[in-house]
Amino acid sequence: MRRVAMAVVLMAMALAGCQSGPAAAPSPPAVWDGRDASLATLEQLDDHPLWTMRYAGGYDRLKDVTTAPPATPFGCSLFATNDAANPLFARNFDWAANPAMLLFTEPPDGYASVSMVDLSYLGVTDPAADPARLADAPLLPFDGLNAKGLAIGLAAVPDAQAASTPSRPTVGGVRIIRLVLDQAATVEEAVAVFEDHNIDFSGGPPLHYLIADATGKSVVVEFVAGTVSALPAQTAVNFTMAGSDEATRQSDSRYATANGGLRGARDWRGAMDLLGEVVQGHTQWSVVYGLESGEVHLATDKKFDRVHEFSLPMTG
Repeated sequence: MRRVAMAVVLMAMALAGCQSGPAAAPSPPAVWDGRDASLATLEQLDDHPLWTMRYAGGYDRLKDVTTAPPATPFGCSLFATNDAANPLFARNFDWAANPAMLLFTEPPDGYASVSMVDLSYLGVTDPAADPARLADAPLLPFDGLNAKGLAIGLAAVPDAQAASTPSRPTVGGVRIIRLVLDQAATVEEAVAVFEDHNIDFSGGPPLHYLIADATGKSVVVEFVAGTVSALPAQTAVNFTMAGSDEATRQSDSRYATANGGLRGARDWRGAMDLLGEVVQGHTQWSVVYGLESGEVHLATDKKFDRVHEFSLPMTG
């Protein structure tokens, strides 16, 4: 991820929403309809700190959100297993040390989902002391799983050439994850969501996305010469998959370790152990989503002996 370090400082505006321009400290939004019900579920889980909350009500998926600019680059490791009986999606989020939230959402016009949010993008250090900013928490998922068994996560890459079509709405590289979680039940439907939107990476690093569904199918979505590329793959780190050969992929130690260990990741513990083999010094969270079971296993700060367990009711 050193290759994209210089580009990341100004990334937040492009990643988060539908606007561009210089980043500024976010202002608290107006009170949202489900505020009281949501905050009643707010709970701190560990000293990372990791929080959890169940967001009540709907939200505007295309709302502009001004986010605080991050200060350091992120590199991530993601993989998906294709065991039809127990497909899993796992990822390390390697980033600056910031408060995080496991957020449950159930919008009236979309699928229920669970996702991970870096709260620094909302300008939040203590959610209990600054709850108004949590109104926009659903709009900034870095990875997640929906009730249909569709999971998605992002990672930075050196280059992405996304098209800009005037007739399509433009969203940031993080916001597109919310649209996918709310609207897609399969890998094919997720790719279609990407194809229906312009993705704006200006002001920050390009991204690619690992997507998997409950059938065990998985792809890496990238942007090549203005087109959306959906390449069958089970592993993604921080190089562009399109156009790379296997020798190039294997030269990346995290890719080689994660991809080579897929057969041993048959349950959540095996997947978590594999994440432990590819951690970096700045790994903030490690999460395993069960695409059939809806089970979520989450560790922060590389503390794999302290795993939080949750469950998302599945409707697939």
